[in-house]
Order: sequence, then structure tokens, then C-alpha cells
Amino acid sequence: MRIPRNFRQTLGCTAIISVMLFPADAQQSVTELQAKFDRENDSVRKAKLLAKLGDVEFEESRRAGKEGDNNTVDATMEKYRDNVRAAFEALKKQHPDAEKHSNGYRQMEINVKAGIREVEDSMLAAPAPYKPPLQIVRQDLITMDDEMIRLLFPHRPADKPVPPPAEKQPMEKQL
Repeated sequence: MRIPRNFRQTLGCTAIISVMLFPADAQQSVTELQAKFDRENDSVRKAKLLAKLGDVEFEESRRAGKEGDNNTVDATMEKYRDNVRAAFEALKKQHPDAEKHSNGYRQMEINVKAGIREVEDSMLAAPAPYKPPLQIVRQDLITMDDEMIRLLFPHRPADKPVPPPAEKQPMEKQL
């Protein structure tokens, strides 16, 4: 059975228009994901939910930034940081040995790196009065990311300064 071309075009246009006219669905999904995240008791599933929730929060933050709503950008990024902290604390409590039980930690580490980039992008676009809260959020995320790396790789060699390579001397001809 063939669907007429005009009908397909109309259906496609309707879908696009409905997405543009009803952005409340995105807000509802943030609310729903946040509620699901808050209810989740398993730390690994919480870390995986953080990735989905973070993506939606980043999208909301970008939209607010484009609209010039810097208060929403700050609040969204602070909420993201608080969610990262909650998931990280739950992981440390339920799986203290990150080296042996790394799944949730790896999920979070990847997501936190993306979060740091999002905060940095927001800082570039934000007016000066809105930058200090974003700088605090960025530093908090970097601190948690560093701790995750230390937990995931506890047996790394100590960071020793690398000596500069010895300069090669030209070989002298022997007579």
C-alpha cells in the first residue's frame, strides 16, 4: 500500500510544527527524569539516568542562553552539579571500590566531562555578573571528576616530573 506523497508531507509538517509549538514536553521530560532520578536507589542506574537527565538539562540551558535567560542557565547548571554530587555519593556508598565496580563511575565520568564543556560554553556566552556561579559549578565538577579518576585508577604511578631528554652531541670523527 502506497501512502500519497502529499499526505506524508502534511504528516511530516504537522509533526515538526507540533514539536515547535509545544516545548512544554521538554520541560515535562526534565521534571519526569528528575523525579525518576530522585527515586532511584541503585547507584549504577542513577548514574545512567544522570546521562539522560544531563542531556535534557544541557538542552534546557542552551535554550535559556539563546533567550538571554541567564538566571535559568545558572539554576540549571547548579541543579546538574547537585545531581552529579548525589549520584557520585550514592556510587561511593554502594560501590566503594571503583576499580572493581567501575560501570557507574565510567558512565558518570563521561557525562561529567560533557557537563564541564557545557558549563564552559555557558560561561563564554554569559554576561560578567552571571559568570561567578558558573565558575563555581565548573570547579565543583572538575573536583568530582578528578576524584572519580583517582578512584577508578588508584594504582597510577606517582606524578613525577619527566626529565628533559638529553641533547644529542654530534659524533666526532676519529682520526
